[in-house]
Formats: sequence, structure tokens, C-alpha cells
Amino acid sequence: MKASVDKELCMGDRNCNILCPEVFQYNEKELISIVLMDKIPKKYEGLVTQARDECPARAISIVEH
Repeated sequence: MKASVDKELCMGDRNCNILCPEVFQYNEKELISIVLMDKIPKKYEGLVTQARDECPARAISIVEH
């Protein structure tokens, strides 16, 4: 699984960062969240999917491999 955050859509509410800080980090300079890893480890897939589903801006995308 790969995840990405659309910089144009992200509102910087940090919900994904709170839910899964191992994968998402808040970029203070750009005021958006970023994904810290290219490939999401299996143990975080559920949390990343939850973060995508709960993102109010629908800024998180997931691609399955």
C-alpha cells in the first residue's frame, strides 16, 4: 500500500497525524500533513485507511500494490 496527501486539498487539521504519527507528519512550514514512508507497513494499513476515510478534506489517497 502507498499513501499520499494532496497538498491542494489538505486543510492541516492534523487528524491523520494524531491517528497514525508513524506514517503522517505535520509540515509546519507548508501547514499540511505529509506521508513519511514510500510503502506503508502492513501493521499501519488499517490506521492509514481510517485516516483516509476520516479526512474531512478527502486529501489522503491510497494505492494498493
